[in-house]
Amino acid sequence: MYAIVRTGGKQYQVAAGSRLRVEKLAGEVGDTVELSEVLLVADGNEVKVGRPVVEGARVTARIVEQDKAKKVLVFKKKRRKGYRLKKGHRQPYTALEIKEIL
Repeated sequence: MYAIVRTGGKQYQVAAGSRLRVEKLAGEVGDTVELSEVLLVADGNEVKVGRPVVEGARVTARIVEQDKAKKVLVFKKKRRKGYRLKKGHRQPYTALEIKEIL
């Protein structure tokens, strides 16, 4: 059994017991979150597609980690002008462990 959920403007395929990184969600490590924007649920031969979401379907997950991704360096330069700019960015994320698909 698997489902397609939407969170943080992206879509993810999830199954019970799987782990995934999503855009930062509010909550502490160990908290339970509910993903209610379920776009598709597949259980064996039966597939339910939502328009846009499947009514009554939800996915429960546990927050495993709240952290930042690896640093991405941004370097800008304009030739012959002496303009150089170096910045770094670390995107925050939330790691989830999927408990069940209801």
